[in-house]
Amino acid sequence: MTIVSVAAAAYIVAALLFVLALAGLSRHESAKAGNYYGIVGMAVALVATIVLAIDTDIETLGLVLLIVAMVIGAVIGLQLARTVEMTGMPELIALLHSFVGLAAVLVGWNGYLHVEADSGGLAALHLERLDMLGIHSAEVFIGVFIGAVTFTGSIVANLKLSAKMKSAPLVLPGKNFINLGALVLFIALTVWFVIDPQLWLLVVVTLLALALGWHLVASIGGGDMPVVVSMLNSYSGWAAAASGFLLDNNLLIIVGALVGSSGAYLSYIMCNAMNRSFISVIAGGFGIEAGPSEDTDYGEHRETNAEAVAELLGDAKSVIITPGYGMAVAQAQYGVAQLTQKLRDKGVEVRFGIHPVAGRLPGHMNVLLAEAKVPYDIVLELDEINDDFDETTVVLVIGANDTVNPAAAEDPSSPIAGMPVLTVWEAENVIIFKRSMASGYAGVQNPLFFRENSQMLCGDAKERVEDILRTL
Repeated sequence: MTIVSVAAAAYIVAALLFVLALAGLSRHESAKAGNYYGIVGMAVALVATIVLAIDTDIETLGLVLLIVAMVIGAVIGLQLARTVEMTGMPELIALLHSFVGLAAVLVGWNGYLHVEADSGGLAALHLERLDMLGIHSAEVFIGVFIGAVTFTGSIVANLKLSAKMKSAPLVLPGKNFINLGALVLFIALTVWFVIDPQLWLLVVVTLLALALGWHLVASIGGGDMPVVVSMLNSYSGWAAAASGFLLDNNLLIIVGALVGSSGAYLSYIMCNAMNRSFISVIAGGFGIEAGPSEDTDYGEHRETNAEAVAELLGDAKSVIITPGYGMAVAQAQYGVAQLTQKLRDKGVEVRFGIHPVAGRLPGHMNVLLAEAKVPYDIVLELDEINDDFDETTVVLVIGANDTVNPAAAEDPSSPIAGMPVLTVWEAENVIIFKRSMASGYAGVQNPLFFRENSQMLCGDAKERVEDILRTL
């Protein structure tokens, strides 16, 4: 058996492990095992790649550079794993997506320089017939386009998620025509490049894609950013698949297709959860216009304290906790887990209501609660819990805002109108943990704060939960 066939077999094993990783990550109970499958799969793929490189008589310098790059990447990865908090994971993931996009651009340019720009390139890549050059040129052009869009789009997402850039959507005159025009121009340039692969065409499409990626994500508002993260995840997958075609690497093609399709499907699910059109979001907010300015007077809000909330919880029959990004920022999940256990020990029914886009990342709240050892069976999704609020004694809204906003259901003029939300206002009592009365990430005021059955528990969520625990 040759080294090439052994490497091909190893790639198949790695691909199967990646499939098992995705399957494992789809459920709380198997998520840890899914991570291990992914780690082993990547290790197998890296070892097979090194062995294959040695078998192809790679120069010593090339092998050294390959190993040095792996070591540097490993050191950076370990450091990030140790230092990045859960609140910083969304922007970190967006940044990692940008690396995949940049890699696809570099691979595409490398493919052009070694084939189209090199008269001996066809023979080097075993392209026996001249008509195969057109296929290769299309792979180069499409791979560079997808990679460049992913690169700048991910950078914008990182800047928005890390609050280094305003979360409000960029609304340029005729923004929809800009996006559609860029796509039409890309198709025309692709045909031109396949017929006559000139360097200047590759330069033009690279610049076009970089600008389009920036504009696509900049045009999407903060409320849709969780969808953007999963969408960019999909883009990075397709960029990896495009690189796989160029490098004739079946594993890259398989993994890229897995990531691309799963990311697209997750984006579709989240768009349904937010009453957004999947096409409109991936097209950079096509058809979504900004809502009117907030000038409604909702009256005065009521404030409460930890002692009063503790008394209310002690007398409650049922409690639903709806967490949001504020819980992640305050790192209040451990205190919330202790509060949950203490109330359950007292005979109070406690459950969690999780909105699909709570936080800045798909599954953000689920990961935090699992980290704090909250039982999986009491963590319910929006469609599983929404019918139970009207029979609930107390709802604790911990750091959530847009996902519990009644304006989505009651105000047709609201920017989030039609978005499915947790109907917490139907409960007997609503306690809202919040640092201030500021609007949420989508920039929309929440009339829930001023309802008769709502009370504000202001301050750091972690400290307020600990105050309640001490009182109980």
